[in-house]
Amino acid sequence: MAQVGQNLASSGRVAPQVAHAFIAAIVPQWRQYIDSHRYNGGVKSTDPDVELLQAIADPVRLSILRQLATSLGSVCACDFTECCTVSQPTVSHHLKVLREAGVVTTERRGTYIYYDLSPDFARRWSGIGASLAGLVPLA
Repeated sequence: MAQVGQNLASSGRVAPQVAHAFIAAIVPQWRQYIDSHRYNGGVKSTDPDVELLQAIADPVRLSILRQLATSLGSVCACDFTECCTVSQPTVSHHLKVLREAGVVTTERRGTYIYYDLSPDFARRWSGIGASLAGLVPLA
């Protein structure tokens, strides 16, 4: 913002006193606006239900969950690129998010990592559904 005041003053079209008064008046309001609209995406929730819902709220992660739910056993990380239209590093990122939320478990077999649904995933998912059952009438 100081640069804006200097540019206004040095342009010759605005007196330096006016430029500095403008900046002095606008900066506190601008800072207040920025602070009140600050993005809080970096703040992690401590509620495990919120973490679970956030983890599965992405289309790629939902595709991964669907593949895990329909598979007969564990799925290698390298096999998820078939269900998703993203690169392997992106799949790895999504698997990390699911793992940190407790949705999937991992098992290393040599150089490969195999994924499976967490044993308590069904219980957690049912618990969220049960807690919301009174909010929406089911047909």
